[in-house]
This record gives sequence, C-alpha cells and structure tokens, in this order.
Amino acid sequence: MDTPVPPGQPGPSRSSGEPPAEPRVRRRDRHGRGMRGPVAPPQVPLSVSRADTFRDLVLDSVERLERRWPQLQDVEFMILEVPPVVSGETVPLGGSVPAEKREPAKVVVYRRPVEIRSKSRDERALLVHEVVVEQVAELLGLSPESVDPRYGVDS
Repeated sequence: MDTPVPPGQPGPSRSSGEPPAEPRVRRRDRHGRGMRGPVAPPQVPLSVSRADTFRDLVLDSVERLERRWPQLQDVEFMILEVPPVVSGETVPLGGSVPAEKREPAKVVVYRRPVEIRSKSRDERALLVHEVVVEQVAELLGLSPESVDPRYGVDS
C-alpha cells in the first residue's frame, strides 16, 4: 500500500526492474468539456473557403456564357489572387490573353480586387459575372452587351 507523499517531497523511487510509467493520456480538459471539434460540419457553407466560393462564382458565370457561346469551351479561365504590379495604373479586376500557336486563349479574374470592391455575396457574384463578360467580349471582339444581353442590368 502506497502512502501519500506530502507536497514538495520526492516521490517513491522505482526499482530498476520496473518499466517507467507511461504518460497519462488526457481525454478531457480540466473543466471536463473534452476536445473541441470543428466550428461547423463540412456540409455547412461556413466551412467553404472564400477562394472556393469565388471559384464557384466564376464557374457559374462561365457555364452561363458557354451555353450561349460554345466556342468558349476552348478558352482557359483562371483565377489569380492579385494582378501583377504596375505602378501608376488602376488595379484591374480581370484580363484576357488571345490564343497563340499552341496556347489557348485565357481569361483571368483577380480575386482580391473583386472581393475588395464588393460588399455582399450578391454584389460579388454580379461583379464577377461582369468581369468575365467584359474579358470574353474583348477576346471575341464584341461588345459586352452582345456577349450577355443582361450585362449592366442589376439583377
């Protein structure tokens, strides 16, 4: 039978034949609440990152335009965080590069400038669609209104 050791006194010594005691695994914190889990389950929109949400907005816009313009199947749509730094110019929201020999045409949407200029998710979706329409119109050599008749109309 072990006797309690007063605080500040060394504990009983182990004989050399005994294995060292394994550290105790804590299953609960000291208040008995246990380990904290994720803030929201994966199926809840809270767990979707802003980059993923932005990508979905761009994909929705592209799908909407591809139904009307099948030639957009060959265009590569990209999302970059920020545009390259060019001093003295306004920050672009998007850009386009025409097709070259072995490279497809590209449309780029810059995520951070678009997010900064929009206050709500609906406003962001509208701005993303306008940027995509403007860049596609530039590639096709058309006006944005002919690419998407709803361009510029607040919906």
